[in-house]
Amino acid sequence: MTELGRKPRAVVLLSGGIDSATCLAIAAAEGFDAYALSFLYQQRHHLEIEAARRVVNALGAVEHLVLDLPLGRIGGSALTSAIAVPKSASVEEISQDIPVTYVPARNTIFLSLALAWAEVLDAADIYIGVNVLDYSGYPDCRPEYIAAFEAMANLATKKSVLGQMRIKIRTPLIKLTKAQIIQKGVRLGVDYGLTLSCYDPDPVGRACGACDSCLLRQKGFAEAGVPDPTVYAP
Repeated sequence: MTELGRKPRAVVLLSGGIDSATCLAIAAAEGFDAYALSFLYQQRHHLEIEAARRVVNALGAVEHLVLDLPLGRIGGSALTSAIAVPKSASVEEISQDIPVTYVPARNTIFLSLALAWAEVLDAADIYIGVNVLDYSGYPDCRPEYIAAFEAMANLATKKSVLGQMRIKIRTPLIKLTKAQIIQKGVRLGVDYGLTLSCYDPDPVGRACGACDSCLLRQKGFAEAGVPDPTVYAP
């Protein structure tokens, strides 16, 4: 507990997917008052924000802030531009290269805004659901990237420079498989039926079942021995 018995605060980056929903549950279980942060960044669909709101309603947060970012004007990604989302027949066919669903500098931008809010909130902890096992090869999900950002954060903010706060970027899922993440979330009461992982859902929110994110989600539930609650388009 902090001064006057107040719980410590944490900013949790929340996309509405499996990993970020699990991070929100972990933050609460670890004794933090969670402040959820989501982004409308001109992504292919806004359904993930609806999923994030459902997750917050179910798991709770002191506040859920949704910020607008014009990343579509920069482009360069299948999630923000008129570039086809790659589809594969199996997890084994997912490319080993960094895929076109990578959004240029996305985690750096998201973490920077989380850092600003954290300083205002006196929240020394920022949760992000990055992972290096069952993921699509994004460069801003690696441990060395997180370590570098944390070092920068403690050189970049007023309270850290004055010795009033030390920022910690928390990555509780970084070395877990998708199955282990799901099993952990189930133990913490996460309803994964509220989440959305698909890069290319249909207009009513049904997952495509063939994009990299859908395939990794299916693999995770199968290996976890947990029924997949996802609604897939026919």
